[in-house]
Formats: sequence, C-alpha cells, structure tokens
Amino acid sequence: MSDATSPNESPDFDAMTRDIAEVPAVEVIVTVAVNLMSAAAVKLGLTEDAEEHKDLDEARKLVHALAGLLDASTTEISSFHAAPLRDGLKSLQLAFREASLVPDEPGQGPGEKYTGPVYG
Repeated sequence: MSDATSPNESPDFDAMTRDIAEVPAVEVIVTVAVNLMSAAAVKLGLTEDAEEHKDLDEARKLVHALAGLLDASTTEISSFHAAPLRDGLKSLQLAFREASLVPDEPGQGPGEKYTGPVYG
C-alpha cells in the first residue's frame, strides 16, 4: 500500500491533488508522452519479450495518440523537451512500418496525419 491509503480507508485525494498541483504542465505533458512511447514500444515488440506482447493494432493507437499530443503541445513545451520526443515518435513510426506485413501508404501510418509521411 502507498502512504496515501491504508487497508481500511480510501485514498487521500486532497494530498494527491496537492501533489499534482505542484507539477508544472510541461512535466505532465512529457511524462504522458514518455508513457505513450513506452507502451507503444512494448506493443511494437521492441522489448525482450517481443512476441509475447506484440500487438500492432494497439501500437497504432498509441503512436497516433502520441503524435496528436506532440502536435497539440508543440507551442506549449520548449524545443528542449519537444525535439527528443519527436525523434522518439519518428523511431516508433519507422518501427511500426517495418513491423507491418502490409505497410501503410506514406502519410497513412500511425500519427502521420500530424507529422506527415515517414519513410524508412
């Protein structure tokens, strides 16, 4: 159990709200983006247990969501944060294209609506 709960009581939502209130928006955006990247990498089979977790349909959704988040937050986060996230997104898009038995047409892959075509 975490410090916010004990076995017989509910979570301390006031404490959680205070914790969230102290986190800058850019940090929340970057954290969500990294979580999407990590989940997409797992679903693309880029981990040690590659085939056990590989699911291209799920990976497509995660990569598309990541691209949308990065597109929407471009003006809100600095290039210091945005550049590595964009590089990671492109790597995931290329990995998706390589993993697909029938690759999407250029511009039709996951997230390419936001990034433009990714060639590999």
